[in-house]
Amino acid sequence: MTSILLLGFVVGLQHAFEADHLAAVSALVSRKRGLREMTLRGAIWGVGHTLALLVISGLVLFSPWGLPTAFETYAELAVGLLLIALGSQVLYRLWRDRVHIHAHGHDDGRVHLHAHSHRDEVVPHKESDHDHAHPHPGSWSWKTLIVGLTHGAAGSAALTVFVAATLESRAAGIVYVLIFGLGSILGMMLLSAVISLPLAATARRLTWANRALQTAVGLISIGVGLSMALHKGIALFS
Repeated sequence: MTSILLLGFVVGLQHAFEADHLAAVSALVSRKRGLREMTLRGAIWGVGHTLALLVISGLVLFSPWGLPTAFETYAELAVGLLLIALGSQVLYRLWRDRVHIHAHGHDDGRVHLHAHSHRDEVVPHKESDHDHAHPHPGSWSWKTLIVGLTHGAAGSAALTVFVAATLESRAAGIVYVLIFGLGSILGMMLLSAVISLPLAATARRLTWANRALQTAVGLISIGVGLSMALHKGIALFS
């Protein structure tokens, strides 16, 4: 039993690095302000992913109805459309806002990266005094949670629920899903931290490189989303 649960953790950790997850999290953290917030975004995604798996597992393990046959296909189609929307949002904001990033400090000594735009200014960027206030919203993001929930309902859901249903008890099945979820949360935190490194490095001095990286993130997210949506759409409607 212990080996099965340990396997669930390892599979959850590995699962975080799948292509659609990489594309989604890259798009979500591409404009965040620092390593801590980027990593927290990954954790929120993982929590949403785990909550979806728990709900689906609960329906399968504790109800007589189970899930419709086409549920997973519809969920993966939704993930594809969501990735297209996330990637498009990244590209649109870059085009609309002339976004670039500066490092700045606070009175308590903290330094973080701040993305902003000059779309309402008429002076050249080098002549701007960069004297503008900016909000510091909380790190919790419902959008990130919803993306995680959508991913949790697709792809791995069927396999994870199948393994949970074959264990010796319903309680063991739920524990397996929780441990799988813990692995995916840690994996997404690690992935978000890794993604943040080139973004942070280029944000300090190489604004053009940072914009290029964000453009690549947007295009990759759209590409992965189109591939998923077309594949699942053809499967559903052919």
